[in-house]
Amino acid sequence: MTRRSVSKRVAVVTATAVVAVGTFAAGVGVAGTGGDAKAASKKQIAGLFDQWNRTLQTGDPKKVADLYASDAVLLPTVSNKVRSDHAAIVDYFEHFLANKPVGKKIETHVNVLDGNSAIDAGVYQFTLTDEATGEKSVVKARYTYAYEKRNGEWKIVSHHSSKMPEG
Repeated sequence: MTRRSVSKRVAVVTATAVVAVGTFAAGVGVAGTGGDAKAASKKQIAGLFDQWNRTLQTGDPKKVADLYASDAVLLPTVSNKVRSDHAAIVDYFEHFLANKPVGKKIETHVNVLDGNSAIDAGVYQFTLTDEATGEKSVVKARYTYAYEKRNGEWKIVSHHSSKMPEG
């Protein structure tokens, strides 16, 4: 191999490396955290439950379902059906709201993933009122809410709630 061909190879390898690094850096800049999206605080994300709970108090299943993204999945506490569209989520809340639920967080752990997504997981309880007798009962459950900011609004994209196994 001549001195000239070695120099050409070094130049080609160097140019390729510079282009590759530049492409990677540009990709990271574009992927980033959603552009100009400012990350929410843990307090703000935890407060989304309070908004959801207040909306339960309206007794309007459509208002509650509107807090969920159009492609959200709800794995509810007191139903065996997976709810994966708006109509099914409304249907669940039509039945759930009949018990006049009042929620209260017992333990919460918030992870803000980026400016447009966050997870709130923990334990909550609901005081429910039996329609027929007026008798109150408390259901303690584990929960996970996954939130995404869409068109400037925080929406629930996944909500899983399950009764505590020990009662």
